[in-house]
Amino acid sequence: MWTAYLILTVLLLILTILPKIQHSHWIFRVPEFGKIQITFFTLFTLLLGFAVSDESQYFWYYQGLLLLILIHHSVILVKYTPVYPVKKFTPKYQSSEKVHFISANVYQFNKEYHRFIELIEKHKPEMFLTMESNKDWEKALQPLEKDYPYHHKVTLENTYGMHFYSKIKIENSQTHFFVADDIPSIEAHLKTEDGYSFVFFGVHPPPPSPTEEETSKERDGDLLSTARRIIEIKKPVIVVGDFNNVAWSKSSILFRKTSHLIDPRIGHSFVSTFHANYRLLRFPIDLMFHSEEIFIDQLKTLPSFGSDHLPVYCEFFIDYEQEEKQSERIDYATQEEKEQAREMIEEGKKEDGERDTVVTED
Repeated sequence: MWTAYLILTVLLLILTILPKIQHSHWIFRVPEFGKIQITFFTLFTLLLGFAVSDESQYFWYYQGLLLLILIHHSVILVKYTPVYPVKKFTPKYQSSEKVHFISANVYQFNKEYHRFIELIEKHKPEMFLTMESNKDWEKALQPLEKDYPYHHKVTLENTYGMHFYSKIKIENSQTHFFVADDIPSIEAHLKTEDGYSFVFFGVHPPPPSPTEEETSKERDGDLLSTARRIIEIKKPVIVVGDFNNVAWSKSSILFRKTSHLIDPRIGHSFVSTFHANYRLLRFPIDLMFHSEEIFIDQLKTLPSFGSDHLPVYCEFFIDYEQEEKQSERIDYATQEEKEQAREMIEEGKKEDGERDTVVTED
């Protein structure tokens, strides 16, 4: 047991250090995803140390190291819990009606279309976004179009297709291919019946992983290109999707700062979505961000419908009178960070991701 304790201590130290090295290779980026699990394993190993101590003269050094690791991760993660103080807002008489949406990576090879349709029919959101939706998914979702007459479809077979459906009128919409011609983002301008205009972005950049992209360059370049587009828009904005990233990573924080958006997870919860089938190995990679005019009333996951991701459900309202109070939550990028973002966008465009046009299930 003492040997296991030492191995765990060294492993936890390595997993803590690797993300600090600002290299885009997946080996350095993937440990960021498991920060929650690393924190719990650190606490477990710290307690294990007291149970298996062999009176080594270095025992307290190991325990002190584990305590430092635990504090390091906890200080970062506590921001994404209800313990962290964030002012809550409620709708006023001048607020918009509440808007609800569902965002879901449906998993292209998931054939349980009826379960997702039942989910939409049960919760009746005004909008919903699907990712990894291909021609088969588009056909399966056609029955919903009678209730969702407005839509924007990007039908692909490479696991990066996207479909956006809305009961709210879409005044105009477009597809962006910021860093690669097979990685789309959706920009939709909508106007509610009570006269409130806002912009909905759907994103799904590729992940850094041993089975997909070797580096995070395309992911980060795509997200930061979205941020650059957002600051050109003078309307309330909400960005939703499978970011293949976590809120505390450097690139997510840079996205938040350069886009001048707010992360609703801060002071709320992790809202972990992937993997849907393994609760203890579930990461919060389906993110959302919003401008100061948008106020989040609910943000949570919904039950599984057969995908490897849990769907995200959100309820929000728009309020121009209270936006100044919420603008205090916006962090702005420094000139150095803006330059970093520009460089990351250029690196993302240069990266040549090796993706098949048509992807089949293994």
